[in-house]
Amino acid sequence: MWVQGIVLIVSLLVLAWSADKFVDGSCGLAHCLGISPFLIGMIIVGFGTSAPEMLVSAVSAFEGSPDIALGNAYGSNITNVLLILGVAAIVNPIKVDFSVVKKELPFLAGTIVLTVFLVLDGFISRINAISMLIIFIPIMVISSLGKKEEENKEETDRKESLLKSICLIILGLALLVSSSRALVWAAKDIATALGISELIIGLTIVALGTSLPELAASVSAARKNEHGVAFGNVVGSNLFNTMCVVGIAGTITPIAVDPKILTRDLPAVALVTLFLFIFGIRKKISRASGVFLVALYIVYTILLGLKVI
Repeated sequence: MWVQGIVLIVSLLVLAWSADKFVDGSCGLAHCLGISPFLIGMIIVGFGTSAPEMLVSAVSAFEGSPDIALGNAYGSNITNVLLILGVAAIVNPIKVDFSVVKKELPFLAGTIVLTVFLVLDGFISRINAISMLIIFIPIMVISSLGKKEEENKEETDRKESLLKSICLIILGLALLVSSSRALVWAAKDIATALGISELIIGLTIVALGTSLPELAASVSAARKNEHGVAFGNVVGSNLFNTMCVVGIAGTITPIAVDPKILTRDLPAVALVTLFLFIFGIRKKISRASGVFLVALYIVYTILLGLKVI
């Protein structure tokens, strides 16, 4: 099993690195094509940091391991709020724009309610999954309306050349696909050897690994006082995970939903979403709140590992 352990660690590292290169290439291409900074952040970077979750869930569905796909999606949402926002707030307390409470967070809450409704019968059909993908489109469009686009008229030395950007995108996607396949293979074998369910593996190890790009982006944003990026990155990523990651997996293959997802995982996702509303109303995430979130993540992970919950 040590071979699978090495493959798991290496694939997680490659997954994070390749996602970073994919985002760099996408942003460079967007700049070359004159796409606005807001759209870069909303669509390109938002998609890029969620690319590991999408690829891993898609591969899991193809490989006949839908529990890893669902565990990855919902586990990443929990990890994004508890661990990533927590660490970012410890690095630098985060100021939250109240407008997010009025617009993006209600959308996120609505997608969770929709998810619960769709999985109540214990099954995600292709129609359900395709509906999630279709519904996500107007959510993204509406979220982008009313945003002020920043004009950057400076010629920047950091502007990626078109050829380099395309190469980074191709390299990033290729490594994302290959490392995702390796990660799913290793995770499945380790789960089988240790007698741990694939759902638990997806909620913990895989979710943490695929959330590394969000962790890097949010911590970097917090250090640079880019508070909106740090908080918005998590909200946007959770929207992608809830609708697109699950939608893609369910479109590939219908999914029988483990009862634990309804009784344990979706309530946990709803709880961490409530935390986002509280932080939004308070307009900040203090260091003390960050410590609380990280501590809660550690307790949650331990309880999952001990099969207490």
